[in-house]
Amino acid sequence: MNARPTSGLIIVSPDGDRFLGLLRAREPQAGRWELPGGFCDGAEHPADAAVREAREELGVEIVLGDLVGMYPGTYDYQDETLLVLDCVYLASLAPGASITLDPEESAEMTWFPIAAPPVMAFTTMDRALADAQKLLMG
Repeated sequence: MNARPTSGLIIVSPDGDRFLGLLRAREPQAGRWELPGGFCDGAEHPADAAVREAREELGVEIVLGDLVGMYPGTYDYQDETLLVLDCVYLASLAPGASITLDPEESAEMTWFPIAAPPVMAFTTMDRALADAQKLLMG
């Protein structure tokens, strides 16, 4: 089985010290923290999917930054474990953006210190945040 591409976002605060975490509202991993993102549609480029996911999950436009990395992992969906390749990007909110969460996706949001993130819902996100910390903090 080939891995399915996904796109994720590490949305960084203006001071560069914090990132946006979302509390999952649905399974798998409901009630755990995650990064915004989701599956790429068809032949959609992961960068385009990242921008689309920000619109869908947060109701905002973003300024897409560098690719942090690509992380192989798994995602449990409808009694099946899917192989995924998570493409994670740095991003910032567009000027004047005001986040409106999709309640089907996220129960709440908070800004976490990049230097001390919580354990995330998926290990690929933990790895991406560790790499982003190195990129942002030197």
